[in-house]
Amino acid sequence: MVMFLFLVVALAVVVAAVTLAVVGGGGTGPLPEAVPDRLRDPLPEDRPVGPADVEQLRLPLAVRGYRMADVDDALDRLGAEIAERDARIADLESALETALAGARDTGARVHLTKPRPEDEQ
Repeated sequence: MVMFLFLVVALAVVVAAVTLAVVGGGGTGPLPEAVPDRLRDPLPEDRPVGPADVEQLRLPLAVRGYRMADVDDALDRLGAEIAERDARIADLESALETALAGARDTGARVHLTKPRPEDEQ
């Protein structure tokens, strides 16, 4: 019986010691603020973002997934570039329509030097 009590007390001491080691002792105060790990080169700064840049984009993991600030920065940059490209495409399509309409009015022949994607199929 004494041996059984000794084993129970020893087990309780071991469990308490392991718990204190895992929790951190409780007397050291709060943990210091973690230094945020930010992306060094998330997307190129000196040129427009291309498909390969998006494929190679890897966001650093945080405790609960991805760092929200990094994801927001990358999505803001991609959204701005897509909006800029859409505006440029709309301007070019408008200029092309104007040029084609002017050519039709004068009877001139217009030659496109580059086929459209839907014509290539």
